[in-house]
Amino acid sequence: MPSFGSNRRQFLKASAFTVGAGLYMPDLISSELNDEADLSTTGLPAGSVVVFQGDSITDAGRNKENQEANSGRSLGSGYAMLAAAQLRARQPKMDWQCFNRGISGNKVYQLAERWDADCITLAPHVLSMLIGVNDFWHKLNGNYDGTVEVYERDYRALLDRTRAALPDVRLILCEPFAVAGGTAINESWQPEFDTYRAAAKRVAVDYKAQWVPYQTLFDAALKQAPASYWCPDGVHPAPAGNALMAEAWLKAFRKASK
Repeated sequence: MPSFGSNRRQFLKASAFTVGAGLYMPDLISSELNDEADLSTTGLPAGSVVVFQGDSITDAGRNKENQEANSGRSLGSGYAMLAAAQLRARQPKMDWQCFNRGISGNKVYQLAERWDADCITLAPHVLSMLIGVNDFWHKLNGNYDGTVEVYERDYRALLDRTRAALPDVRLILCEPFAVAGGTAINESWQPEFDTYRAAAKRVAVDYKAQWVPYQTLFDAALKQAPASYWCPDGVHPAPAGNALMAEAWLKAFRKASK
């Protein structure tokens, strides 16, 4: 397990990588840093609710006994916390109410089982979802018998249910990813996992959601440093990977909130 010191050094390096002059930033997001001021423009009212949904990547060790908005303990230690922190820091007058409802191990059907409590009742103005890796990974390890067709069907049904209850919700759908070189990623992931990524993209297009291309982001990042730096097991990001994810998420949020 990495030491606190090594994680802190990695986070500081990632911060410099993210907020510096862009010389080392993957091209996918470097051009967006100069667009930061656009975050001050929104078509949503002050106090709007943002909900992050997903599996362990979103969960990131959050304290599930703490259900409050904007709490460091309830937001976890991953990209959702970093994105929410930047959102509130850059727009204090908006007083965004940010909730993390990711749960480790979840697949789409498990989101559906808790959707009323963990989404509908929160009445989000912006709903962010990162889901899919477990729908494939748990099948691969024999703990689930779903297919990509089931994944896409369940995803669409969940969004139909959401739109029926919250017709004006803005959607941010995030690409499930597998970082090459991670310890959990081997040849058995391809080409099948790509079909899950493609299904998620079809859903995003059909539901007119903002799309966060995380696979593209990590593929670009690997040109600068290995998987061990960004996402050691290929699924769960290190601090540096979470920093990149948060910045890419904010890019999508800027578009979703206009």
